[in-house]
Amino acid sequence: QVQLVESGGGLVQAGGSLSLSCAASGRTFRNFAMTWFRQAPGKEREFVAFIRMSGFTTYYADSVKGRFTISRDNAKNTVNLQMNSLKPEDTAVYYCAAGHPDPALESVGSAYPYWGQGTQVTVSS
Repeated sequence: QVQLVESGGGLVQAGGSLSLSCAASGRTFRNFAMTWFRQAPGKEREFVAFIRMSGFTTYYADSVKGRFTISRDNAKNTVNLQMNSLKPEDTAVYYCAAGHPDPALESVGSAYPYWGQGTQVTVSS
């Protein structure tokens, strides 16, 4: 089992920045790939960013590429999402997830067995 707790959400104006953090406990954090997803009201959950176990491989949804940065600290058992140039359409509940997805499924939510409770990000226009 892995327990995940997100923090850092809040209200920010368009163009601003927020940094989300996901703290993991339980099984060895460094053995898991980590991903951020988000879900806006009335919309399906969508992939945001992914980072492999080593931290050397990352990729992003096109909608956030160049604005968001995912990173991890395996010594501190945390994964972070730095969000810059935020837009109102970034408003959503953000979730971190942990797992060992097949490479073809790294952006698919059902490939991850462990999830945090989510943190709300609201971007005002």
